[in-house]
Amino acid sequence: MSTNITDKNYKKLSLQVTLNGFSFCVFDTLNNKIVALKEIELNNFSSSSKVEDLYWKAFNDHPELKEKYDEVIVLHDSNLDTFVPIALFDEEFLGSYLQYNTKVFETDFFAFDALPNYEMNHVFIPFVNINNYLLDQFSTFNYKHVNTILVSKLLELSKNIDEKQVFVHFSKNKFEIIVVQNQKLLLFNSFDFVTKEDFIYYLLFTTEQLNLNPENFKVQLLGVISEDSELFEIAYKYVRNVSILDVSNIENNNDLSKADNLKHFILLQS
Repeated sequence: MSTNITDKNYKKLSLQVTLNGFSFCVFDTLNNKIVALKEIELNNFSSSSKVEDLYWKAFNDHPELKEKYDEVIVLHDSNLDTFVPIALFDEEFLGSYLQYNTKVFETDFFAFDALPNYEMNHVFIPFVNINNYLLDQFSTFNYKHVNTILVSKLLELSKNIDEKQVFVHFSKNKFEIIVVQNQKLLLFNSFDFVTKEDFIYYLLFTTEQLNLNPENFKVQLLGVISEDSELFEIAYKYVRNVSILDVSNIENNNDLSKADNLKHFILLQS
């Protein structure tokens, strides 16, 4: 979209969407500042409610979402995704890459994000109903999967680090384990969990598959996590080197707390 310089308002909107809520961030692109960051939960509504109707109400309640933006990015947050090396990728068969880790239907719509710097593509099923609703709100927008942003950023952080690094990103009921080594993705997986024991079981089982020794490998945690969390405590009990990801370089660009910078890491990196 070509924008005349006089039409630009130097504002960008990023939305991170799920079926039970969304968060959004408004960026002042001229001064490189965050103007607003909000989270909206939609799970208090009856199961008969349509997601589009819930989004409509939330948009009416938050005037920021009705403003004009130079750029709108929509991030789809689900575990209906997988990373595929370019050497094995064929755009005609997107659904076949997902059939091993999720139930795929002929009517599903598939999309992918290209990560040419890392010689892979990220295949996913977007929320078509949410995209359709947002098309009525914004004349144009780009959409990606949240894990495209997450993995790209962690690969970037791994540059020139030859040891294997383990990252765990937590959200409300799921977490992702990402293992990288000097800008190569060795493993990515998403897990639903209820208890802290679920988490530590999956972490230890996954790292064992990669022959990583809990005495040696380092785990960095991000997302909805803090050092006071029982998830941190159980990780610290079984793995020698556990830390919260250092987000101080991001914090320098905003007035948000460390907890918010960790929780909204993906949104803020978009």
